[in-house]
Amino acid sequence: MNKWKNAAIPAVLLLGSAGMVYSWSLLVKPIAEYINRSQTEVQFAFSLAIFFLGMSAAFGGSVVERNVHKSSLIGAILFCSGLMVTAAAIEFKSLVLLYIGFGVILGMGTGISYLSPVKTLMLWFKDNKGLATGISVCAFGFASTIASPIISHLLKRFSLQTSFIIMGFMYFIPMIIAHLLLKKPSDWIEPQTKGNFDYKEYITDKRFIAIWIMFFLNITCGLALIPTASPLMTELKITPRTITLVVAIMGVFNGAGRLVFAAISDKLKNRITMYYIVFIMSILTMVISIINHNFSTVALIIISSGYGAGFALLPSLISDIWGMENVSKRHGIALSAWSCAGLCGNQMSMFIQKHTGSYLSVLSVLVFLYMIAMYASVYIGKSKNRVFK
Repeated sequence: MNKWKNAAIPAVLLLGSAGMVYSWSLLVKPIAEYINRSQTEVQFAFSLAIFFLGMSAAFGGSVVERNVHKSSLIGAILFCSGLMVTAAAIEFKSLVLLYIGFGVILGMGTGISYLSPVKTLMLWFKDNKGLATGISVCAFGFASTIASPIISHLLKRFSLQTSFIIMGFMYFIPMIIAHLLLKKPSDWIEPQTKGNFDYKEYITDKRFIAIWIMFFLNITCGLALIPTASPLMTELKITPRTITLVVAIMGVFNGAGRLVFAAISDKLKNRITMYYIVFIMSILTMVISIINHNFSTVALIIISSGYGAGFALLPSLISDIWGMENVSKRHGIALSAWSCAGLCGNQMSMFIQKHTGSYLSVLSVLVFLYMIAMYASVYIGKSKNRVFK
């Protein structure tokens, strides 16, 4: 029972709240119209959020290693404060304050919240690390499924400012409950190796470099489509009600991909095989869409599931290669790829749309990027000095 009470349940509550960031595509247009700014300018707030998400995870790994109870509280406070500052930014029609609130503060809260329960889950679920991390990041992916109808309902009944204030209070409740419940197993003794972790050795390891590139490209491709899903479907003349439904379904598959792919990976000798499947699916989806000169909602769903799977597989892949010692630090540093992808993904999509007049033009670029990611994953699988199960 303790593994559910002290690990799985708090992970779902914590990441199920922080993952509302993926409902951003529903907020871009109304915020842009209210503060009288272009969608491109407003969209950059999401890029900043993803950047600070990854960087806070990269630099917050040490805090998580030392005190997961403290890190979960910091994450909750920053995340909900970010929603409140965003409300103020909308009230004062300040783009800079929007960047600070949603981009910097909420982004940092999301990153620390995201990283906090991962190692704890793997410690409680020693024989099913893939399933454990799948549970954790699955909640993050499913969050938009829950948040999308809530946001739509709030926007119909309240102003933008009030909606963000309500969300700030609403999400603080499950996040603080998660903070109170989250606890590592009593028999786990943290190794006394505080000064023995060599950052330079880790980031120059060819296996880490390949993992970073692979992870970066998968996220970049996903972010080129997921946060722009709403305007993309509008371009394809899909009704607003259907768009809301599709965004919610994308969240389901984003979460399902994380759980299913990660759980299956526990049964494989080489976990990297699941990345092969993700990239082959994604490449085929892009090629078919290019041939048909159309991008279906099914394609968005497939990309969402592969995008989510990449996150779920990462921490267990890292632990397979380097072990559980300092896994939060190693995982956090790898998440810096998420930061860089946050500045590239949706901005690349917006840039191509601006200069070609269509979001569909980005698909050819994504095929090329997915192929590079596939090559990196093959290198990891063939690495002579790997230490898989």
